[in-house]
Amino acid sequence: MKADAKTEAEVMDTINKFNEAYVKKDLDSALKFLTPDPDGIFIGTGLDEKCLGLEEVKRQLKRDFAQSDDLSWDSGWHSVSAAGQVAWVAGDLTLHAKIGGRKISLPMRSTAVLEKRRGKWRLSPMLPTYIKSNDRGF
Repeated sequence: MKADAKTEAEVMDTINKFNEAYVKKDLDSALKFLTPDPDGIFIGTGLDEKCLGLEEVKRQLKRDFAQSDDLSWDSGWHSVSAAGQVAWVAGDLTLHAKIGGRKISLPMRSTAVLEKRRGKWRLSPMLPTYIKSNDRGF
């Protein structure tokens, strides 16, 4: 069911704050927006980027941070639905990065599930997906 305006604003605020911490490479702040559960999932865009639990997510985020010089996001369309203490989000975004002196922009789609705990929304799992371009566009 489509989330009400208050829930959508809270959920998107959590996602935006996580993204802000990510682009600042602030590991401790980024982790505050994730559930600490041992079965929490984070799947990145690389074939080997499947993380189960907070310790694996920490390693992945550290690796992400080490691989790029500058990071930023442009958010696009999104949809937020919710039922009780659980919300799910799908959206478009573009990741901009500087890697090895080369600037790149990666169009992506992301899905996330959030759970409200102690009055705050927390992400788990998060699944960004790189959109490969072809001769017909995206």
